[in-house]
Amino acid sequence: MSARRAFAHRAATTAAVATLAAPLLLITGAATPALAHGAPTDPVSRVSACSPEGGSLAGSAACRAAIAANGAPFTEWDNLRIAGVNGRDRQVVPDGQLCSGGLAAYKGLDLARADWPSTRLSPGAALDLTYRSTIPHTGTFKLFLTKPGYDPTEPLKWSDLPEKPFATITDPPLENVSATRSRSTQVDDLQEERRS
Repeated sequence: MSARRAFAHRAATTAAVATLAAPLLLITGAATPALAHGAPTDPVSRVSACSPEGGSLAGSAACRAAIAANGAPFTEWDNLRIAGVNGRDRQVVPDGQLCSGGLAAYKGLDLARADWPSTRLSPGAALDLTYRSTIPHTGTFKLFLTKPGYDPTEPLKWSDLPEKPFATITDPPLENVSATRSRSTQVDDLQEERRS
């Protein structure tokens, strides 16, 4: 299934992460009824990459370590969400648990490693984002890139991210009957020091 969804920050109640070469792209959610079932697939999020549907990425060393830390595979890859966050991500999700949203069932996603599947960003290029939605919901998606100097071998903290996202989308429509939504944003929207 694939239908493209315009989005900028995933986590109507979750913090899902997709690593991007040097910086880390964090997609986290804010809006109220958005208990979004699904995950970013391009750039790929950790939970999507490490799911049984992650293809060759699921066999990566980072995914194998995440599954081992979890004690089980990420079969519910589309259920990384927290009810009632209502835009209070920074208060609800603890430092060091941004990738799991603080949920024990996804704790392996918080492993601090430099070898997570990633996507290279090019300054000035359009960034097409694809989110696979298994159950459509309304909500707000926000995109963050880690600040310069972020070390992926250390636990990800809120202080590693800027206060404001570089892109935000509310209630993006499904483009067709399939379950994917996508959004394009400009990478040059980023401040110079965040380019890699």
